[in-house]
Amino acid sequence: MKFEILLKMNVEDIRALFPALSQKVYGKPLVYFDNAATAQRPQSVIDAWERLVKGPNANIHRAVHHLAVEATDEYESTRDEVQKFINAGSREEVIFTSGTTASINLVAFSFGETYIHEGDEIIVSESEHHSNIVPWQMLCQRKKAVLKVIPVDEDGYLKLDEFRNMFTARTKLVAVTQISNVLGLINPIKEIVNICHSNNCPILTDGAQGIVHEGIDVQDIDCDFYAFSGHKIYAASGTGVLYGKKRWLEEMLPWQGGGEMIDHVRFSGTTYASLPEKFEAGTQNINATPTLKPAIEMARMMKDKDVQAYQNSVRDYLLHELTADGRIQLFGVPHGTDEKISLFSFAVQGAHHEDLALILDKMGIATRSGQMCAEPIMDRYGVTGMLRISLAPYNTMEEAEYFIKSLNKAISMLV
Repeated sequence: MKFEILLKMNVEDIRALFPALSQKVYGKPLVYFDNAATAQRPQSVIDAWERLVKGPNANIHRAVHHLAVEATDEYESTRDEVQKFINAGSREEVIFTSGTTASINLVAFSFGETYIHEGDEIIVSESEHHSNIVPWQMLCQRKKAVLKVIPVDEDGYLKLDEFRNMFTARTKLVAVTQISNVLGLINPIKEIVNICHSNNCPILTDGAQGIVHEGIDVQDIDCDFYAFSGHKIYAASGTGVLYGKKRWLEEMLPWQGGGEMIDHVRFSGTTYASLPEKFEAGTQNINATPTLKPAIEMARMMKDKDVQAYQNSVRDYLLHELTADGRIQLFGVPHGTDEKISLFSFAVQGAHHEDLALILDKMGIATRSGQMCAEPIMDRYGVTGMLRISLAPYNTMEEAEYFIKSLNKAISMLV
């Protein structure tokens, strides 16, 4: 099968903005195919971090001196940029956290303490990351609630017909990923949201992978909560966002107590601050959170139609090569290529995933091996782990071709 190599318009220029991509591993040029775990950072993000650490390094909101005012402006202007990026209805609906995990845990605790009672039900899917499973298990244990699971079919698609029949009068929340970090399939989130709302049930969407590859318009999708991490979308680690509809956030109890999240504190009782401070207790990640601004700018650049077309050609090449090899079992087989991102998890008959990853590493290729923090989906397919490659728009066709050649070499060494 012949693939048209689309013009790499801007791709090499984009790569030049990411210093880490020019390094060598074991004397070979780095091929970084572990972007689903952490994306590399552009120089603009690195520069912003250094400037904030060296310059306006002060606690936000509290003091009136120059550094504090500048730090506060940097932090709060970032909230405005995130609001525009995800099209939130108001800036008060944007809560800063340390990442997707913290965002989901915030909802699991605060929503749970406010609304969940014994016998109530939470629905998740079989293809979730542990971060969108364990917090709900903890909530169900705490509240004596029931956790239900949407199964996936052999190709990795959610069984929506079964999902529709899972709702009862006790179903209080659904938590589903936008894109599985193992399967790479794009879930029909808008349809899932409509199913939830037709049953008077709110939904949390895990956007850890979706924010990078699909983006989100939270008002169009109409999800009730949306969580994502900065480090997946080129920002500093330890940064993240929880979007929540104001109607829920205003009613939910705070997750943590401390400075900044209060209105008045008396020993006779405490009242809480208005949104968003109500959910941002303590000293925030004041130097790192503003790196979301240059990261968002980079993410917008990556949406250039020529860059996207080139990335899709690389995806299609890898999908063909991996599915055409009878030794390889791909998990998350799309019915159409547009239903899958450039993320491929697979197993090789007779070869352990970690042995493959170690050999590929010696060839300069960074991959992920293991359970990908998604043990239930491993159990679903009867494997102990997988090998995963995940690409970003700065990855090239040459890298993809080199990976396929290297994978064949690694397989021949092991099988």
